[in-house]
Amino acid sequence: MSEAPQRFVILGGGTAGWMAACLIAHRLGQRAAVTLVESPDIGIIGVGEGSTPQLKAFFDELGIAEAEWMPRCNATYKNGIRFEGWSDAPGFERYFHPFPTAIDDHTAGAFLFHTRARRTGRDAFAHPDRFLLLSRLANERRGPIAGENFPFDIGYGYHFDAHLVGEFLRDHAVSKLGVIHLPRRVADCRVDETGQIAALVADGGEEIAGDFFVDASGFRAELIQQALGEPFESFAGNLFNDAAVAMPSPPGAGPTPCETGASALSNGWAWKIPLTGRTGNGYVYSSRYSDADAAETELRRHLGLLDADVAARHLAMKVGQVRRSWVGNCLAVGLAQGFIEPLEATALHVVHSTVSGFVDAYEAGGFTGTHADAFNSAIYARYEGIRDYIVCHYRMNRRQGEYWRANAQNQDLSDNLKTVITAWFRGDDLAEVVQDLDIARYYAPLSWHCLLGGYGQYPDPARLVAAETDLPLADLGAVDRFITGCALNFAPHDDLLARLV
Repeated sequence: MSEAPQRFVILGGGTAGWMAACLIAHRLGQRAAVTLVESPDIGIIGVGEGSTPQLKAFFDELGIAEAEWMPRCNATYKNGIRFEGWSDAPGFERYFHPFPTAIDDHTAGAFLFHTRARRTGRDAFAHPDRFLLLSRLANERRGPIAGENFPFDIGYGYHFDAHLVGEFLRDHAVSKLGVIHLPRRVADCRVDETGQIAALVADGGEEIAGDFFVDASGFRAELIQQALGEPFESFAGNLFNDAAVAMPSPPGAGPTPCETGASALSNGWAWKIPLTGRTGNGYVYSSRYSDADAAETELRRHLGLLDADVAARHLAMKVGQVRRSWVGNCLAVGLAQGFIEPLEATALHVVHSTVSGFVDAYEAGGFTGTHADAFNSAIYARYEGIRDYIVCHYRMNRRQGEYWRANAQNQDLSDNLKTVITAWFRGDDLAEVVQDLDIARYYAPLSWHCLLGGYGQYPDPARLVAAETDLPLADLGAVDRFITGCALNFAPHDDLLARLV
């Protein structure tokens, strides 16, 4: 390996590009010289965004405290996602998908047992919200950070203004990590005779040479697809949504929520993301079932903004992934790499996993592509695992309407997803099935139980029988008392936000 630093050139800014710049510069230090090139004219897809707990791991790795970045990015805490209206089963019109906590070890077992009891015909209460701490915290608008006298790991994410996060990471990368920022419009890419990228070519002919290139150019995928010709695999066969319309609204009355809202509408679903000072809203829909004007009207009606003078922003989505994320001396990240619709807020999770895994593999191979095949297989499988979980939301919905019926009848399912669904309805041990399929790394068994149980995918109540005395169900009163006692250790969400300022 040469003693000279590896020259990394990143095409495209935004959250994905600047995350990649920060991670590469932080991990490799003096062994890397990182340059990020972005057009001053191209914005990012920032419409108010949510994250998984992986974003906290990202900031923790960089040594950036929440008080440093959250106020600058209008950020709030996120305990999970509230699904509204995805099922018409009585008592299951809504459910909460929480992030994992150490407290789940004391109550999740009872929930899993109750779901299996009900799936096999016993009259057991089996809605997830009652069994899990973060569901209670979200209901009471308590943040996910406890006092020092409650030392249990609590997973949580964030809501934030994606444009402001990109700006914050840009400033951190340039001022703290020595990343060079070049505002340039890239007109071309020079590929050498070996099929490797040699340089980016800016307007006017200036060349920006490098040893390794990162494509963060968004859906355009200028390097990975256009220059290197890597095939793109569409997910349109089982993820119908390909468009969105977004608009802000004033914050709601009362305490600030600490959950993402995901409300089913006629041809997709609407997100609701609470930021400090405003709420981000949007409608993700399928253009096969609704046009842009109808979708905007439906969103405005949903928000009570039908006659309001609030501008709407329309977005097209290319849902799928490139076959290989690392090709030659190029790595694709963010929208250039792939996109699974934003239902579970996995976009930045995948960016972090991709860049972290790449740096590990590139270092292990002595700054060569020795481990590229194994890396590509792992990232491809991660996309497939996330896709299966999101497809399951649509396949198992219990709603009326042409769009929802088409989703419920869709047979374009992976073998893994077919196995999971079959195990659920057969009354098998679903946790064991998820572990055996080796897909728990993407979504844990508890998440699958929350989804399927939250929809009320159980036998008809008229077919249920009373619990047998030799197989007692959980003491729900004890569960309630335990969750209530734990929740008292968590401050109101707004109090936590105030401490950051």
